This record gives sequence, C-alpha cells and structure tokens, in this order.
Amino acid sequence: MRLYKKNWEKEKIQLKSSNLDRIVDVDFYFPNKIPFGQKVEMLLFNDGQILEEMDFLSILSGFYRKKRTSLLVVIGIHANTKRVQEYGTSGIPNSNGQGSLAQKHTQFVLHELIPFTFQRYPFIDNVQANIAGFSLGGLSAFDIAWEQGRFFNKVGVFSGSFWWRSRDVASPNYNNETDRIMLTKINQTSNMIQPHRFFFECGTLDETSDRNKNGVIDSIDDTQDIIQSLLQKGYNTNDIQYHEILNGKHDVPTWKDAMPVFLDWGWGK
Repeated sequence: MRLYKKNWEKEKIQLKSSNLDRIVDVDFYFPNKIPFGQKVEMLLFNDGQILEEMDFLSILSGFYRKKRTSLLVVIGIHANTKRVQEYGTSGIPNSNGQGSLAQKHTQFVLHELIPFTFQRYPFIDNVQANIAGFSLGGLSAFDIAWEQGRFFNKVGVFSGSFWWRSRDVASPNYNNETDRIMLTKINQTSNMIQPHRFFFECGTLDETSDRNKNGVIDSIDDTQDIIQSLLQKGYNTNDIQYHEILNGKHDVPTWKDAMPVFLDWGWGK
C-alpha cells in the first residue's frame, strides 16, 4: 500500500525474515521525484512504528521543500513484542538476558532487509548506508554501525539506552566503567576508527535516575561518556553532534521536535 503527502511517498511492506523467524513490517519513505541518474542515500530506522506516530511523512515533506543537498530513502523497521530481545548489543545480552536476538536483528538488517531494498529501489546508493533509532532501538543502531564498520556512515541516536549493562547496578561488584556494554565495546576497539558521524539527542527529563549522584541524569551522563570515548578513539567534534532538549522527555513528541535538527545535520544544505 502506498500513501502520498506532497513530495514524499510511503510504501508499506511485510518482509518475511528467516533470521528473526517472523514477518517484519517495514515502511519505505521516498521522494516521488528523483532526477534520472541521481543516487539516493539510505537511512534505516529501528522502531519504525515511532515514525508513524510522529507523522514522519509530513516531516520529510517539509524537509524536502527546503532544497537539500541529498535525497533520502528512509526505511522504518517496525518492532514487535520481541523488541527487548531483538534490540541491544549484538552477541552480548544484558544482565537480565535481554538482547538475546540482537545478533539475529543485525543479520536481518544486513542480509535480508538491505539486499531487498537494493533490489526494489535500484537508485539507492549501495556503497554506504545510515542508521538511527530511539531508546533501545538507538543503542541497537549504534551497535550495528559500530560492528559493521565502513558500510554505515551517519548514526542517529535518540535517548539512547547506553546504560545497557552486563552486571546489575545493585551488584556489589558493579563497575560503571566496564559493565556498560557499549562503552566497553568502544574502549576495547583498536584505535583505527571508522568513517562514522554521530548525532546524539537527549532530553533533560529523559529520566530521573542519577546513578553516581552527580546531579546529571543517567541518560545524559551515559551519552556524554560515549562521546568522550569516541573522542579518545580519534573522532573530533566535527564528527559528533550532541543535541540536548531542555525539558525534553523520553517520548515521541520530544523525538519529533529533534527530528528536523537531525535531518538538517545529516542532509541539510
């Protein structure tokens, strides 16, 4: 089924995944006019059902009218009741055993969804892709890009779940530096960096937890620690955009407010 809104179209597909052993609902958002011969960038989104909630078609229509430098096909991957198992860090479940299917989700994206997309939309650039997500889907997006190196370029993380940890925070042996899984993955990666660019969004009301009692909520602290680790690996401030929203919450309206900023950052003039 196709939906239209001014300069953008939306096509809904149900894709059978052998990796995830389920039917995955996928939304494809694309310009309805593409100049002949022009390559179009791919932007994958975990939690594609959230794009529907924020009327992403209208956001893209407004973005397109501003005469951007790049054209996009945005692919919204819907999560289902297995979300907390399919998202996370590939190959490393958290302390509660969640994220057990994260590697399967990565395989679905790489070996099922992306080849299907190239076949269906041959005008898409097949050299590099971009990926983003919300909350746990944001952690998953970052992890996929980090693990897959040069194939992914721009990475967007909205209220990312960088607290995801291998040991329960209540454990007497908990170590804030080594038990946060994604932070440890970055720190244990060799100093040879990949050509990524990163966009991080946090709201000052994302949560109320303050693990280390420093007056800064954990979601902001965790994101800033990720950023510092990236800088230590050799990325510079031009590679990283941090967008903090005063009174922003862990919800769709906040992420909707941040979305035009993200699109302008990645594909603006």
